Amino acid sequence: MRTLRLVTTLAVAGLLAGAVATVATTPASAATAVFSVTNTWGSGYQGQVTVTNNTSAQISSWRVEFDLPAGSSISQSWNAQQTTSGSHYVFSNVSWNGTLGAGASTSFGFLVNGSGTPVNCTVNGDSVSCTGGTPPTTPPPTTPPPTTPPPSTGTPVERHGQLRVCGTTMCDRSGARVQLRGISSMWLNWETAPYAENLSALTWMRDNWNLQVIRAAMGVEPAGAYLSNPGKARAQVETIINNAVSAGVYVIVDWHAHEAQNNQSQAVAFFGDLARRYGHLPNVIWEPYNEPLQVSWTSVIKPYHQAVVAAIRAADPDNIVVLGTPTWSQDVDVAAASPVTGTNLMYTLHFYSCTHGASLRAKGDAAIRAGLALFVTEWGASNADGGLDGRACLPEAQSWIDWMRANGISWTAWKLDVGTDTTNLLSPGAPVTGGWSNYLHGHAPFVVANMR
Repeated sequence: MRTLRLVTTLAVAGLLAGAVATVATTPASAATAVFSVTNTWGSGYQGQVTVTNNTSAQISSWRVEFDLPAGSSISQSWNAQQTTSGSHYVFSNVSWNGTLGAGASTSFGFLVNGSGTPVNCTVNGDSVSCTGGTPPTTPPPTTPPPTTPPPSTGTPVERHGQLRVCGTTMCDRSGARVQLRGISSMWLNWETAPYAENLSALTWMRDNWNLQVIRAAMGVEPAGAYLSNPGKARAQVETIINNAVSAGVYVIVDWHAHEAQNNQSQAVAFFGDLARRYGHLPNVIWEPYNEPLQVSWTSVIKPYHQAVVAAIRAADPDNIVVLGTPTWSQDVDVAAASPVTGTNLMYTLHFYSCTHGASLRAKGDAAIRAGLALFVTEWGASNADGGLDGRACLPEAQSWIDWMRANGISWTAWKLDVGTDTTNLLSPGAPVTGGWSNYLHGHAPFVVANMR
């Protein structure tokens, strides 16, 4: 049996040259493993290696090895088994991506702290020439682009202005497609510190994470939340709204409830009042029902939405309203069968990647085919409990990120707080005012890399 030789070509985007340099040339018959930078920021970048079998025979496994220069290290990886010895990294296939037919490809990704790129590369034990390089300052383009890139200057609201629903996605004042990316607060009544209410922190996230939208998750039903302490809850939300206006980012006002239909009159009064006072702003997005339980869309949830949307539209005719859907905002296909009548309405889809996968994306695809515009106002790279076990499922989370990007679906990741859950973005000691580069926790590096 002839030996299959894999030759690695590292394609490293040059910051100064503004082009991709190919370090080694491979014959057309060889398989290739190509390195690229898909996201970058001041203290690190997100890398990807794509392995392609260009031979005429099937291969059953692959292994990519390289070193990183001193001062750079890999913090997380996905779609490959990683082993590390000092600065030497080995990535081998997992069960589902080792076999590659002729012409087939697979890829794995990783997050790097530092700016160093791979050196001393081998593929399946064969040495190849590769050198490091400086990651680019912007992600490489995709073809075709999922959204129209905004101007590079100004705040998100200065760039996009008033948002509206256009078909099954979101557009800005000029008609360009927009995919907002940001984070959600913790239930405001359960925050360990007022991270979401701090203007300095919001501005820092805008400038360092490329945050475009923040979600104010105002708890409603638990003790200490809106129904038992409306003054405090309203003040928290209004602080976040006013900070968003100052920082020039968008803000989602979220009625964070599971049985909102039981308190419809309070929701109508709350959103009607805020719409009268803030509905003239282009910054505001309304979310009247976070996660309905397994109750009827047509007889319970839809009538609730109709009442709250009517209260909002009495004062605010144009800002987007995002509508919660049955089964913890998963059954968007059910809502698609009987949508709420109105303009600039979107529908909520929530996922947690250790629990939800392709079957839930299929529900999203069905809703899109039916004409619904979706907004993922909450997600995590964890189990649906928010990651009590501390586990992150990054390969599936990457599949969700790719799906949202392809469909122009905006998102806010759960949640801006300190704690041991996978979805707590911050580690203990994180200051309230921002500056969190050394305080990222759980799925935060993955979230931040995909905001940039």
